[in-house]
Amino acid sequence: MIGYITLGTNNLKKSEFFYDKLFSTIGIKQVFKTEKMIAWGKGFDSTMLAVTIPYNSELATIGNGCMVALKVGDEKTVNLMYEKAIELGGICEGKPGSRGKNFYGAYFRDLDGNKLNIHCS
Repeated sequence: MIGYITLGTNNLKKSEFFYDKLFSTIGIKQVFKTEKMIAWGKGFDSTMLAVTIPYNSELATIGNGCMVALKVGDEKTVNLMYEKAIELGGICEGKPGSRGKNFYGAYFRDLDGNKLNIHCS
């Protein structure tokens, strides 16, 4: 069910070095990288851990930049779950859409401010 988990960072280069070295001990490598995010895992079909500069450009703190990502079967389900979250009082952090090759997702905060992603690939 969980596709990936993100942790906030204020220094992507330092985090990249740390996690590259840490995950090399178990044979895990980078599978995704942008100017604001890096993810490690066995591939896009397995659970990944990512570090990111927070979307709101504020300092990363415990929780800011953290997100639970839930993998679902198709774009219709992403859209349905996103609309339901907003209907229930969730706050949009990114409407449903394509975000790179083979990734479709939507982002929202729950009633407590926790950030979640619903995605399919």
